[in-house]
Amino acid sequence: MTVRVILLDDEELVRRGIRMILDAEPGIEVVAEGDDGSVALDLVTEHRPDVVLTDIQMPRTDGLEVARRLAALPDPPAVAVLTTFDVDEYVHAALQHGAAGFLLKDTSPRELAEAVRVLARGEAMLSPRITTKLLAVFATGAAAAPRARSRMAELTDREREVAVAVAGGRSNSEIAKDLFVSQSTVKVHLSRIMTKLDAANRTQVALITHDAGLA
Repeated sequence: MTVRVILLDDEELVRRGIRMILDAEPGIEVVAEGDDGSVALDLVTEHRPDVVLTDIQMPRTDGLEVARRLAALPDPPAVAVLTTFDVDEYVHAALQHGAAGFLLKDTSPRELAEAVRVLARGEAMLSPRITTKLLAVFATGAAAAPRARSRMAELTDREREVAVAVAGGRSNSEIAKDLFVSQSTVKVHLSRIMTKLDAANRTQVALITHDAGLA
């Protein structure tokens, strides 16, 4: 199946560069692009993409609002925000509002294409390097710990193992190998974990796990 992608960035050169990279990849097609987040809903409704790549800072509607609006859709695409920084204050907010992860604009072409495929599969949204850095910088502190621990207490031992692995940036296939189970079993565990933790995606699972002191 072809992965359908929408690009949102107010810099035409950035959009053009990303489009050239992705359109050159087999199985990936950029179906639309826009220069502001204000067009996100219309483009998604018209083109039904699997993945939306959005700049975090745009003139009228930024990537944070894009993530929030698209997460509210009945069948939302995976959203990743683009940034020139390893970590900035907007990225954490975007993840909390339903974004699947974020990518650096200087990501190599090979890594960018693989990230799009990973996002389309709904698997690991952040690399271990980015996950670790993000959690270290944006830990919400002691005030959030009791609630996070209470939510984690609802998980079974195996679900807790999976949550910790997700917080470590492990993909479904890696978790399956580590725990000697099938990938379909991992997906079932993840679905139950997100329901119990009231998490919109695996990145929020990672944040809650970290707040609970388990990662």
